[in-house]
Amino acid sequence: MYDLIIVGGGPSGASAGRVAGRAGISTLLLEKENFPRYKPCGGALSPYALSCLDFKLPESVVERDISKIRIHFREHCTERQSSSRLALLVSRNVFDNFLLDKARETGIEVHFGEKVLDCEEREEYVEVKTLQNTYLAKFVLIAEGSGGMLKYKVRPQRDRRTEYGLALVSEVPEDDEVIRNRFPGVIDIHFGTAPGGYGWIFPHAGYYSVGVTGTAEYLKHPKKVMQDFLRANGFSGELQVNSHIIPVGGIKRKTISSRLLLSGDAAGFVDAFIGEGIAYAIRSGQLAAENVADLVLYDRKLSALKEYESRCRQEFGNFLGSSLKLEKVMHRFPETSFKLVLSRKEILDKYLDEVVFSRSHKDYVRWLLLNFSLAEPSSKIKSATERNR
Repeated sequence: MYDLIIVGGGPSGASAGRVAGRAGISTLLLEKENFPRYKPCGGALSPYALSCLDFKLPESVVERDISKIRIHFREHCTERQSSSRLALLVSRNVFDNFLLDKARETGIEVHFGEKVLDCEEREEYVEVKTLQNTYLAKFVLIAEGSGGMLKYKVRPQRDRRTEYGLALVSEVPEDDEVIRNRFPGVIDIHFGTAPGGYGWIFPHAGYYSVGVTGTAEYLKHPKKVMQDFLRANGFSGELQVNSHIIPVGGIKRKTISSRLLLSGDAAGFVDAFIGEGIAYAIRSGQLAAENVADLVLYDRKLSALKEYESRCRQEFGNFLGSSLKLEKVMHRFPETSFKLVLSRKEILDKYLDEVVFSRSHKDYVRWLLLNFSLAEPSSKIKSATERNR
């Protein structure tokens, strides 16, 4: 009988495992893959993501330190240099493996190559079935990402077209010197590339991460959108394209039952506007493990599990809700919205200050509406914003 079983060894599961191990509760982490493993992702760690870690990332994990952003919308382009770090770029296979090593050093048990098939809640425990074994635990954290089905043990399944976005990613090999000359400490974002999303080019070590993301409901021909984006930016040849789904952040989802918890992408914790999920995966995993450890060590009632939901809501729930409102406004009126952003320097500067560093979409949107007299299409933006509050 374990105190906690964690399903999934990505950033959320690994972060939960580290907290659980340091708290001294008996913990088993089950990961279906063998690490290190490939993970399609742009690999950008925000200042918030880095602030959640209780250790510094070694140089061997960090590939680029980003302080500049370049924004495109059709023929328009603007570039901004920040006085502070905007992101660190990592390869997810290296970063995720490092996080899991940090969890394992606390003494938790980790099983690789063991896929969880089912979780059944009983009155006193949860029964976890894999291809190899059956385990028992007082609590189970489902941190298997957005593609797994175990989350529907906690909440009902909804239409994936409206609940998820779709991302396509390709790693394009290139010489480091060429990459540094083309993108010197800058990330490239292209709005207007995909419905309800954007395209990106991130300069990693020895390769570019190139991708597009958009709302699954409106992204009718994703492979064509991706191929067009690659060609438009000078990337040719036989390039492998991988895809994954992204939960639409800000949608209120149930994240606990009596003995099951959801974290990270499985819980839907993603910034709806930019698609960032790593930070919320890390932090929600930590909060889930802290809550379980509190229940186990102090023999608290099961009802105290609700504190996990309230803590997530307090720490980042309102931010994610506001990100969904901003996403709806910006992508509903892209011509007006993005042309305005690119034409006025202070709009992007304020976004970096209020959203990236101060983490407040709500304050940013309020500032935007108060400080700019917009034309007729933009008055519709204001009305849409007010309806989405």
